[in-house]
Amino acid sequence: MSAAAKSPWSKVSSIVIVTSVPATLLRTAKGEVDVSRPVIVGVVNATPDSFSDRGDRSTAGSIRQVHEHLGNGAGIIEIGGESNVTNRPAVGPEEEIERILPVVEAAAAAGATISIDTYKPAVAAAALTAGAAIVNDISGGGNLALMEVAGGAGAGVVLMHTVVEPKTQRWDESAYPEGITAHQLAFFEERLETLAGLGVERDQVVVDPGPDFGKTPRQTVDSLRGLPELCALGCPVMLAVSRKDFVGAITHRRPSERGPGTFAALAFGLDCGGRLLRVHDVAGARDFLAVWAALRGEAEVDHGLRIAEEIRREPPREDV
Repeated sequence: MSAAAKSPWSKVSSIVIVTSVPATLLRTAKGEVDVSRPVIVGVVNATPDSFSDRGDRSTAGSIRQVHEHLGNGAGIIEIGGESNVTNRPAVGPEEEIERILPVVEAAAAAGATISIDTYKPAVAAAALTAGAAIVNDISGGGNLALMEVAGGAGAGVVLMHTVVEPKTQRWDESAYPEGITAHQLAFFEERLETLAGLGVERDQVVVDPGPDFGKTPRQTVDSLRGLPELCALGCPVMLAVSRKDFVGAITHRRPSERGPGTFAALAFGLDCGGRLLRVHDVAGARDFLAVWAALRGEAEVDHGLRIAEEIRREPPREDV
C-alpha cells in the first residue's frame, strides 16, 4: 500500500479471518497489498451519469475526489469511466480512456494503488500503462482478451460474479436453482482455473459476489449470506455493497440515502471474512471501521482516552 494512502489500521492487530486458507497479500502490477486487514476502496466515477453520485464529475472534480479519498484513508482508488446503469448507452473505448486517463495519472502521481473499473481490454491496457495496478472486471472474466491484458501486466484482478452482459438487467426469480452460493462457488472455481491459464494466479485475484448484477434483491441477500463459503476459496473478498439497489429495496431509500444500510451490509460482510470495502463514502467507512474494530477488540482503546471538548457537543445555534 502506498505511503500516500495512510491506513486507519496502524494500531489494529490482525483480524480473525473465517476462511481456512486466509489470503493476506494481494499481488498487483505495482506490488503487494496487505489484505489481512480491511482495506477501503474509494470509488471515483469519472463519468457524468453515475447512478449514485451527483457531485462534480468533471476531470478536475474527479482528481479532487482522488485526493479526498486518500486523505480520508482509502487504501485503493477505483476509477471508472462508464456508468453501469442499464438505461444509459455504453461508451466507446476511446471516450472511456479520455475520461479516465488524466484521473489515473493524477492518482498515480499521488502514490495511490489504483484499480480500473472496466470490461474493455483497450481501456485496461491504457490505465495499466498510466499506473493502475488492478483491473475490476464487471463482465466476470468472460472477456479473455481483457484477462490477457491483466495477466501480461501482472495486474490484480477483481473477478465479479455475473451471468449477464455489462449494462444488462435481469431479475429472474427462478435463476440459480441449485442455490446461488453453490452456483457462485462453481463459477469462481471455473474462472480461477481459466485465469491461471492466462497468467493470472489465485494470489492476484479478488472475488466479488456481484450484488445486484443479474440478481434480485433476495438473490443478492442470499449470495451475501454465503460469504463464509466464498472466503474459503482463498482469495480476498470484495464487499461492493455501497448504495446498491438491494439496500434501497430493503430500506426504500434513494442512493444518496443508503449510507446506514450500506454500513450494515459492510458490518455483516466483514464478520463473514470480507476484506475490501468498495465505498463511495470513504470518510464514513473509516469511522465505521474505527468503531467496529474497537468493539471487536481489534483496535486499541486507551484507558486515558477522552473526547475533545470542542467536538463533544454541537455548537449552539446563533439565532437562539
